[in-house]
Amino acid sequence: MKATAVLALSFLLPLLAFLTNLPLAFSDVEQVVDVNGNPIFPGLTYYILPAIRGPPGGGLKLGQTGNSQCALTVLQDYIEVFRGIPVKFTIPGVSPGIIFTGTKLEIEFVEKPECSESSKWLVFVDETIQKACVGVGGAEGHPGQQTFGGKFHIEKYQFGYKLVFCITGSPTCLDIGRFDAENGEDGRRLNLTEHEAFDLVFVQAFEADKVIKSVV
Repeated sequence: MKATAVLALSFLLPLLAFLTNLPLAFSDVEQVVDVNGNPIFPGLTYYILPAIRGPPGGGLKLGQTGNSQCALTVLQDYIEVFRGIPVKFTIPGVSPGIIFTGTKLEIEFVEKPECSESSKWLVFVDETIQKACVGVGGAEGHPGQQTFGGKFHIEKYQFGYKLVFCITGSPTCLDIGRFDAENGEDGRRLNLTEHEAFDLVFVQAFEADKVIKSVV
């Protein structure tokens, strides 16, 4: 087994052990709504923002981390008034579909860097900070780093919702939290966690944001 794979598993095994026995069936399934109480739908675009305004920061964006020359890591901006880049949700194999808590989803930004083939979210292991982080760009965008396939879903949480990532081929689902590397990066990373999840809400974006654009 490659050293990077062994290292990746060493990061995730404590999380897997903690969460393996959690039920994947959801007893209180309900339709997911935006901050105005309107149901969210695949194909529409939404900002993901903290459920509580203020010090928790602002919206999501892409940033360069480590030695990468391309902005492929999902970051949460420190500034609360920054809404970030909208995302859209897709239910694999279903169109358009209805998004309930627990519905398996793919998530992608509506904008992508020119240096990336995709804006679809994935999880990769950053050995420098020893965290499994959310990024974009496919496995080819993270050479030398372990990547994990899987699907996201949404669950009710505290004042809003949380995102959860289920690893393909595993019964385990891990919450998405936030991590401040405190190394000069321009925001907090989204990462797999067994601790506090990112408490968030969805705000519908403008119609003009629905078309995927290329940005520098």
